[in-house]
Amino acid sequence: MSRIIHRSLRSVPAVATRAHGAYIFDAQGKQYLDACGGAAVSCLGHAHPDVLAAMHRQIDQLAYAHTSFFTSDTVEQLAEQLTRTAPGDLNYAYFVSGGSEAVETALKLARQYFVEIGQPARTRFIARKQSYHGNTLGALAVGGNEWRRRQFAPLLIDVIRVSACNEYRDRRADETQQQYTQRLLSELEQAIVDAGPETIIGFCAETVVGATSGATPPTPGYLQGVRRLCEKYDILFIADEVMCGMGRTGTLHAFEQDGVVPDLVTIAKGLGGGYQPIGAVLASEKVVSALQAGSGLFQHGHTYICHATAAAAALAVQQVIERDHLLEAVQQQGAYLHKALRDVLGELPHVGDTRGRGLFAGVELVRDKATKTPFDPAMKLHAAIKANCMARGLLVYPMGGTLDGQYGDHILIAPPFIVTPQQLDFVVDTLNTVIREETGKL
Repeated sequence: MSRIIHRSLRSVPAVATRAHGAYIFDAQGKQYLDACGGAAVSCLGHAHPDVLAAMHRQIDQLAYAHTSFFTSDTVEQLAEQLTRTAPGDLNYAYFVSGGSEAVETALKLARQYFVEIGQPARTRFIARKQSYHGNTLGALAVGGNEWRRRQFAPLLIDVIRVSACNEYRDRRADETQQQYTQRLLSELEQAIVDAGPETIIGFCAETVVGATSGATPPTPGYLQGVRRLCEKYDILFIADEVMCGMGRTGTLHAFEQDGVVPDLVTIAKGLGGGYQPIGAVLASEKVVSALQAGSGLFQHGHTYICHATAAAAALAVQQVIERDHLLEAVQQQGAYLHKALRDVLGELPHVGDTRGRGLFAGVELVRDKATKTPFDPAMKLHAAIKANCMARGLLVYPMGGTLDGQYGDHILIAPPFIVTPQQLDFVVDTLNTVIREETGKL
């Protein structure tokens, strides 16, 4: 009997005993191709020698020192690496232990910015439906994942909610892509005006929506329009790139492909590649300079911020990505993956859409392709696909509630940046077989 409170309280998951490259092995020695990186975490795969060596060196010198007394060279070097490679004036970094903490930090930093510049009446955030920003209370509040929010709703701050940018689901038949984009931007501006711009702190959105809707990218021009509205009404733009950032989409930051620079950016999973728990907020000069000129401190903190060992792992991960030109690999292998998904899975009668960027891909399943009608959620199609794939030695990340938190099934694919075409063929071929099998039962 396990004494751990596992994700399911009625079963204990398989025991992982070792991992190397793109593979994880269980206690029976069975091999699994990790085609989702857990949850888009393991960007370099497992047991990368350079990362392990960097962690060993750091532990031998300094595992941890509390930030009320010290900084450390490794943490400073990581901040230099991230701000050097970030576009615009994202000149500062704040290190935490994961994505939810990063979002929580960004919300508080955004609020304090307005207090410091003499606008304390700004108390509200705008965020989108069918989004996910983490499981702490602040992050859960800005998130739009209804299933995760439901039982905790009485504890959450009030957030202004606008439509997601999901062209496959929400663009009308009589709309062009540009008209659909403009409709969303008009809705956002109306929400700002209705609430009163002087009451709003920021707009928070995933650049490419991850687990909640399955690697859903914005339409062309959408984020540029968002940026313009934020500037027009002096609202901060907070980009959540916890899942889609740090190279996952083919550029270090996903928003680079949209021609914008946010005021605050949250990063985590691909930052440290799973070698240590770490997340961060990248902050603009505008935000940090206001605090420097005002109180001179950020009223926030956790015990493990700026953890030296976590920083050593993350620095090594980022150095490997840069040295080995892995962003180019993501672009190349991502193109291969998306073509294979279109060519093979796109022909299946129950695959409604394949989408994403780089090595971040989603496959949405539908009962009827013409009407986009989803399967009955009671069938738990996504769970059956996960189990069948795992039995065949493939790890993917299926989820339910794609449409509204209840209806809809999709599969998220996020393999390591070192993945090969042969491994991607295994992913697509296995999914082809499994989707045929499981939808054939329904």
